[in-house]
Amino acid sequence: MIRLKDIALQQGSFELEDIQLELAAGEYGVLMGQSGCGKTTVLEAICGLREVAGGTIELGGRDVTVLPPAERGVGYVPQDRALFPTQIVREQLAFALVLRDQPQNVIARRVEELAELLGITSLLDRAPENLSGGEAQRVALGRALAHEPAVLCLDEPLSALDEELHEEMCGLLEHVHRETGVTILHITHSPSEAERLAGCHFRMADGKVARNE
Repeated sequence: MIRLKDIALQQGSFELEDIQLELAAGEYGVLMGQSGCGKTTVLEAICGLREVAGGTIELGGRDVTVLPPAERGVGYVPQDRALFPTQIVREQLAFALVLRDQPQNVIARRVEELAELLGITSLLDRAPENLSGGEAQRVALGRALAHEPAVLCLDEPLSALDEELHEEMCGLLEHVHRETGVTILHITHSPSEAERLAGCHFRMADGKVARNE
C-alpha cells in the first residue's frame, strides 16, 4: 500500500503542495503527466531519495516519512537504470542483500530465483557493458526486487526500448506482478502502456495528483 497525505516538496524554485495519492496493497498503478510536472520528484520522495517539506508517506501501513531508503521496503528502478559499471550481473542482483548482511547461501539462492524469474540466468557473469537495453532493464528490475520489497517504483522503465522489446518487457512486468504480488507505481507517458499494465491510473497536472476512474 502507498498513501501520500498532504505532501509538500521543494526543489529550488519548483514546489509541490498538498499531494494526495493512495494505492492499495498489491495494485499496479501508473502515474502520468507532462514532462517537468513533478512525477519523478514524487517517486523519489516515496523511495526516501528526496526529503519532504510536509505531509506523511505511508507504505504498507507504516509511516516512513523520515525513514532512510533502506528501511522503507521499496525497490526502485530509475529511468537510466543506474547499473553499477564494475559489477557483473550476479553482483548487481546480490547488492541489496549484501548491504543487509544476509548469509551467502541466502544471497546465492535469491540471485538464482531472480535470474529464473527474469530470464537472465545465462547473463549472471556478464558485465553491464555487454548487456542489451532489454537485458539491462531486466537486471535493474532484479536488483530492485532482490530484498523482496512490498513496493516497487518504476520511472519510465520502458521508454528507451524499441517496439519488440517494449512488448517483451510489458509481458515481463505483468509476470513479475502476478508472481510476486508487489505493489507497483509506474511512471509512463504511454496511454497504451498504462492501459495494458495498470488497474489504477493517476494523472499529475497543475501540481496535483488525481485518480482517473
